[in-house]
Amino acid sequence: MTNAIVAEGLVQRFGDTTALAGVDLAVRTGTVLGLLGPNGAGKTTAVRVLATLLRPDQGHATVGGYDVVREAHQVRRLIGLTGQYASVDETLTGAENLILIGRLLGLPRRDAKARARELLAEFRLDDAADRAAGKFSGGMRRRLDLAASLVGRPRLLFLDEPTTGLDPRSRNEMWDIVRGLVADGVTVLLTTQYLDEADQLADEIVVIDHGRVVATGTSDQLKARTGRQTVTVRPSAEADLDMIVALVRLVAAGPVDATGGVVTAPVTDPGALAHLVRRLDDGGLAVAELALRSPSLDEVFLSLTGRPAPEGVPA
Repeated sequence: MTNAIVAEGLVQRFGDTTALAGVDLAVRTGTVLGLLGPNGAGKTTAVRVLATLLRPDQGHATVGGYDVVREAHQVRRLIGLTGQYASVDETLTGAENLILIGRLLGLPRRDAKARARELLAEFRLDDAADRAAGKFSGGMRRRLDLAASLVGRPRLLFLDEPTTGLDPRSRNEMWDIVRGLVADGVTVLLTTQYLDEADQLADEIVVIDHGRVVATGTSDQLKARTGRQTVTVRPSAEADLDMIVALVRLVAAGPVDATGGVVTAPVTDPGALAHLVRRLDDGGLAVAELALRSPSLDEVFLSLTGRPAPEGVPA
């Protein structure tokens, strides 16, 4: 499979601040690459360079085989971009916003109107086609914004924090839209503050911190890098809590937590769960829940960057 986006050694400085300090990444055609990192790590800067909005100080990048500096015009003909905040004109109707984009892209008026109708129906906005965008809900504005980025039928799409501020239902709707685009062959570079979003959508994940790539891999590969899992035990009887905590300590590879009457602890021994089951059985202790889970992406993020994942704060 070929790479639709390739970046090598990207460096971007703003005065004394180095936003990108030699970033390398590659996005395979027809897949989603999730770009994760703490606030200020350089995610949005990388997107702006790849979308030809910034000229890198050093390094080289191609999008669709075209150099983002020397062949910026050709790159812009291939891509769509949805930023962190909806950029639609709130005084225009939904249909007028899309028709305007089509006309700016050089479509004849009839074709622009037809494309607008097609996208409004696809994004379930046809009932609001004649309503001013300023009266749309947050989720509707984000769908309209994404539709606007698709008027030109881009084969590569940059989504920079596409679900910021959306409620869970609207986020799920956006996820379904992204999955549909990828199924049609669109390549997506996604930056997000929601690690479950990357877990759901990304075929591969790149974690950057202080302008440098600190990890690359699938979600499962990154989770495996932490080298630990979490055991969870919920006693059937509250009176058994202390005894179960003592048994979990025997297999734990870190602090044992008993918040809310549920005992959790990190483990690294592949046989930890079997050992714990035998000890519980020998002690005659009944449990309502016993589970061993892989680390979450939040835990991976913490282990890679030394800080917890941000909670919906734009980068």
